Amino acid sequence: MKLNLTKILPKTLSLRLSLKVVFAIALLLTSALVVMFHFSRESLRDEAMKDAEYTLEATSLHIDNILLSVEQTSGNYYWDLMRHLDQPERMEDYCRELVLSNRYIVGCAIAFKPYYYPAHEHFMAYVRRKVEGGNWETEEYDSLETLNPYRQKDYLKQAWYTEPMKKGQGFWTEPSKDGNPDDAIITFSLPIYTYDGTKLEQRDRSEPVGVMGVDIPLARLSDFILRAKPSANGYSVLLGRDGTFIVHPNSKKLFGETVFTQTLSGADPSVMEAAQAMVAGESGFMPYKMDGKQWYVIFKPFVRSAAPGRIDNDLKWSVGVAYPDDDIFNEYNKLLYYLIAIVFFGLLTFFLLYSLITHRQLLPLALLTDSAKRIADGNYDETIPNTKRDDEIGQLQEHFQQMQHALATSISRQEQVSQQLQERGEELKQAYRQAQEADRMKTSFLHYMTNQMLAPSDAINKSVTTICDHYDDINTQEASRQTDIIRHQSEEMLNLLDHVLHTADSDTRKEGAHE
Repeated sequence: MKLNLTKILPKTLSLRLSLKVVFAIALLLTSALVVMFHFSRESLRDEAMKDAEYTLEATSLHIDNILLSVEQTSGNYYWDLMRHLDQPERMEDYCRELVLSNRYIVGCAIAFKPYYYPAHEHFMAYVRRKVEGGNWETEEYDSLETLNPYRQKDYLKQAWYTEPMKKGQGFWTEPSKDGNPDDAIITFSLPIYTYDGTKLEQRDRSEPVGVMGVDIPLARLSDFILRAKPSANGYSVLLGRDGTFIVHPNSKKLFGETVFTQTLSGADPSVMEAAQAMVAGESGFMPYKMDGKQWYVIFKPFVRSAAPGRIDNDLKWSVGVAYPDDDIFNEYNKLLYYLIAIVFFGLLTFFLLYSLITHRQLLPLALLTDSAKRIADGNYDETIPNTKRDDEIGQLQEHFQQMQHALATSISRQEQVSQQLQERGEELKQAYRQAQEADRMKTSFLHYMTNQMLAPSDAINKSVTTICDHYDDINTQEASRQTDIIRHQSEEMLNLLDHVLHTADSDTRKEGAHE
C-alpha cells in the first residue's frame, strides 16, 4: 500500500513548509548524530579497553608487589631463624616479629618434622593477628594471639607444610577452604634447612627439617587490590589454578567457591567460557552476561616479576579486570539522551518559530487566496490592498492587483456590451415579431385577394366556355352580354392586381426606409 503524503500533510502552506523543512533538518541531524555517536562509541570502547589494560597491568603489578613484599619479609627472618634452630623457645618470637613487620601478613607458623626436637614429637609455633570487626582499613591491630605450639598435629597433613617438605622450595598455596569465610587465606611457605653458621649444610640440603608459613588474608588482599577500580562498578579478580577466587569484591566468594560454581546457580553460559579461558592461562577479552547485564572481562596469566633470590615457579594464577557495559557507555548514553531531548525541543522550537515566521510571510498569499475566491464567486470589484514589499510575494500582490483592475474593467465593458446586445436583441425580437405579423398579414391579404379573384375568374371562365361551346348558334345579344361579363370581371381582376401591386410597393418602400 503506497503512502500518500498529500493526504497526511496539512493543507496550510505554512505548516506544510514547516514540516518539510523540519523533516529535512531532522533527517540531516539524525544522519550526522548516528555517524558521530557510532565513532564516539567505538572511541569510548577503545578507550575503555586501554583503561582496562592499564588497570590489568597495575593490578597484576600490585598483586606481585604484595607477594614480593611478603616473600622478602619472610626471607629476611628466614635467614636469622636458621641461625637459632636450636632454640625452639625463640620460634614464637620470630612469628610475632614477622607478623608485626608486614601489614599484609595476618599469621605466621613455624613447624618442624616429628622429633626434630627430641623432647617434642610435634612442634609448631603459630601467631595470628586479631582484627576486630574485620576492619583492615587501619594500620593498627588490636592484638596477637598465640596457639599452643605443642598441640598442633594437623599441620603434617596440610599443603602449606607438605608441599615444601616434598619439593624442597618455596611454595604459594591455593586459598584455604577450611574455617570461617572471613579467615580465608593463602600461605607462602619456605622449607627450613639446617645451618652451620656460614652456609646450609649440603648433607641436609635435600631434606628440609621444617617449614615457615606466612599467611595473607584474602579479604585484606582484595581490599588493597580492589581500590584500583577500572570503572565505577568494575572490579579486579584473581583466580587460582582451579578457579578459586583469590581476589574478588564479594568476600563470600573468597571461601569455598570457584568461578565454575556460578554456572550452577543459573549464570549465563558466557561466564563459563570466560572462566575456562582464564583458568587455561589464556590472555584476551571476552564479553559475558551477569544478572541480566552485559559485562566485559580482560584477562591474562599472572606472572611474577624476576627478582634476585626470588623463587621462580609458575603459580598458574590468572588476573582479570571486569567492568559492566553501563560503566563504559553510561555517560555516553546520558549524553545521547540529553542530545535527543535537546534536538527534539530544538526542532519543536524551530518548527514553531519557522511556522510563525512563514505564516506571517505568507499572509499576503492568504489574502490573495481569499480575494481570488471572492472574485471567483463573482465579486469582480474586490479591492486588493497595496503592499510595501518588493519581494516575489509583493510583486505577486501588485500583479494580482493589476490583474484584478484589468479584469474588473473587462467585466464592466463586457456587461455594457452585453446590455447593448440584450437591448438590440429585444429590438430584433420585436422586429422579428413585426415581420412575422407582416408576413402573416401579407399571406392573409394574398389569400383574401386570391379568393376575391376566384369569382371573376370563374365568371370569365364560364363566359369564355359558353362562347366557345356555342359559337355557332349563339346570337349577337348573348355574345355581347358574355363579352361584357368578361370585360367587367377582367376589370375587377385588374383592380385587385393594382391593389396588390400598390401594397407590395408600399411595403418595399417601408423596408428600405427601415434599412
